[in-house]
Order: sequence, then C-alpha cells, then structure tokens
Amino acid sequence: MIKIGTELLNEVSAKAKLSPRLRMNHNFHPKLDDPVQRLLNALEPWTYIRPHKHAGKEESFVLLRGKVLAVSFNDDGSIRDHFILSTDHGQLGLEFEENTYHMLTALETDSVVYEIKEGPFIPHSTGNSAPWSPEEGTDEGKNFLSKVFNELGIILK
Repeated sequence: MIKIGTELLNEVSAKAKLSPRLRMNHNFHPKLDDPVQRLLNALEPWTYIRPHKHAGKEESFVLLRGKVLAVSFNDDGSIRDHFILSTDHGQLGLEFEENTYHMLTALETDSVVYEIKEGPFIPHSTGNSAPWSPEEGTDEGKNFLSKVFNELGIILK
C-alpha cells in the first residue's frame, strides 16, 4: 500500500525548495518505462516547466495542497486556456488533452500535485517542447513566466 500523508508532502516540498529547478518529483512507479506514471510533483513559486506536449497522451493533476497555475497554449504560443488549482475555491484537478502544449507553476509555496500519465517517461526534448518557449534554467524562462503572469493578471512576488 502506498500512503500519502503530510509527512511525505513536507519531505518532497523541502527537497523542491532546495532544488535549483524549484520542484521535485516523488515517483510511485518503480521504473521510468512503466506503462503508468504516478507521482507527487512538489512545486515552488517561480518554477518554470517549459511548455511541452505528449503525443497521444493525456496528463492529469490533482491538487493536494497549495495553489498551482495550469496553462495550455495554442501551437503559435498564445494562451489557449488556464486554470488555477486551489483548495480555497474547490478547483482541485484537471486533465490536459493529448497533443496540447501545457505547463504548470506554483502560486504558493509548498504546493503539491498528484500527477498521472501514460508511460513510458519521455524527457522533454526538442520534439515535445514548444519551439517558441525558452529552455529551463535560463533568464528567458523566467521572463516567459513573467509574461504569462502578466497576460493572466497574476501578481506573484
């Protein structure tokens, strides 16, 4: 039995805070080539997940705590839709459609989502990352995230 409690969420969140990427996964699937990928994804504000898509695969998220912004994009890079996952407002989960560029970021510290998608795990690459989006770990990535916040009227300190 896999148990998910506050202690585990705190542990993964602490690792996310120390990570240069400001996020940390805790996988429940034993191998990266498993047919179903199940994991916790702890996110801190200003984490930048480069917009990407999964060919023929949906991706689902359920909020366990915090507040998370989910954004989907059109193929030209314009924002198609967004959703703020928040327990305060009863907005607890979402599923991105297959072949849709998308990204997540935290709007509050200690945010954690439960993520599930079809495997095997395929790292972000030129083939599935949005060609109009900057790479992770760059100043351009933070600027891109700022632009998304501005377009959506989100003020993040």
